[in-house]
Amino acid sequence: MLILSRKIDERIKIGDEITITIIDVHGDQVKIGVEAPKNVKVFRQEVFDAIQSENKAAVVASSDAGNQIAISAVSELSRLLKQ
Repeated sequence: MLILSRKIDERIKIGDEITITIIDVHGDQVKIGVEAPKNVKVFRQEVFDAIQSENKAAVVASSDAGNQIAISAVSELSRLLKQ
């Protein structure tokens, strides 16, 4: 991890297209501005973690639903073959 010290209105560049600007420092809170292309998603860590968790839950739910459909289809096929 790179640790940098910056003052208000000072910037940090990440590559050619991303700029972080220190907007305000008040006690233990720092306000920053992020300039990035629209195709670059910028999230607070807790929001990113929540999105990841929801995505994983959706995949599991989708997989469970797909498994139930497959089981139902196999059961129906077995029933038809017995006739």
